[in-house]
Amino acid sequence: MNAVEQAYRRQWARLLALLTAELRDLDLAEEALQDAFTAAVSAWPPVPDNPPAWLLTTARRRAVDRLRRAEVAARKLPLLIVEEGPAPPDDRLRLIFTCCHPALSMEARVALTLRCVGGLTTRQIARMFLVSETTMAARLTRAKKKISHAGIPYRVPSEAELAERRDGVLAVIYLIFTEGYAATEGERLIRDEPAAEAIAVARMLAELMPADTEVRALLALMLLHHARRDARVDADGRLVRLPDQDRSRWRQDEIAEGLAVLTPGPPGPYLLQAAIAAEHAAAARPQDTDWIEIAELYELLELLTGSAVVRLNRAVAVAEAYGPERGLDLLAGLDDALPRHHLLPATRADLLTRLGRMEEAVAEYGRALDLVGTTPEREFLRSRRATAQEALGR
Repeated sequence: MNAVEQAYRRQWARLLALLTAELRDLDLAEEALQDAFTAAVSAWPPVPDNPPAWLLTTARRRAVDRLRRAEVAARKLPLLIVEEGPAPPDDRLRLIFTCCHPALSMEARVALTLRCVGGLTTRQIARMFLVSETTMAARLTRAKKKISHAGIPYRVPSEAELAERRDGVLAVIYLIFTEGYAATEGERLIRDEPAAEAIAVARMLAELMPADTEVRALLALMLLHHARRDARVDADGRLVRLPDQDRSRWRQDEIAEGLAVLTPGPPGPYLLQAAIAAEHAAAARPQDTDWIEIAELYELLELLTGSAVVRLNRAVAVAEAYGPERGLDLLAGLDDALPRHHLLPATRADLLTRLGRMEEAVAEYGRALDLVGTTPEREFLRSRRATAQEALGR
């Protein structure tokens, strides 16, 4: 990685946040900063003594040049609302909360966060979400116009609204992660790039909000999950279930980092999920897993969130702790809440198989196959259904 690439990776979000506060125009700030990095490609080496200062000065000059050009001034967006008063300790917080403002659609929040905070190019984001570069560019432009025209303030939320707005930011980051950790469609189950970018943004947020246990818990949760990526698929890209994974392939340095980040605090959705992930990470062998503890954590999580997906995961843990019949009971009534979730019939099929109810299991595997979106999971379900059919003598 050369000096320009290093500066881009490390300084993009910080410089963009500073410029946005100064110029009150996210679009102009982004274009001016991109110009500065383009200039650096030609001018470096020699690398200046203070690369961020060089980039900031160059970007300011490019912004003035752009504003002077009549055609740019004519289409210049309304100015952002930058509230007076003391600036936050790090302008990146204002950038993150603006990109994740609830007035924006979720897809716009995700795209803006990756572009402005993560520093990814429009092409990279488009590839990540399997859309054309033109589509993603239009999505970003609409989002930036929305910020300006809707008067979305460029600020960190007040203390009274911080918790709610923080939860929105964490939801955006976790959505980006899950798209990489468990892709919803396509040929690959795992895509490293979205997961790695989500972790990078979460690291930044944890650095900016170090006392917030939910922020730290989200980072821990993603690190602990991502540490297992090499073991989750085999050499042919086929899904490997958790009890069948080669745990020597789990990345212990990332597990250690995740456990170190995790700190006690009031029970929150991410803290409980991270605690569950930590229980899995601590088990050297599948039979060492403390399923009773995990089932209790899921029960707390369900009480806290009321989520049907959490109930589904709890059913799996309860089945491991107390037997498949108890797990199956917990799945009752979830069909209305999760009508398109392939893991519901897949889990039911697995528990029915363990109870020897093969005919019902085959039917549930069929329902799961109708809903599943990725090739590795489809192949896995087909193999499980074939095994159940063989047991029936078909």
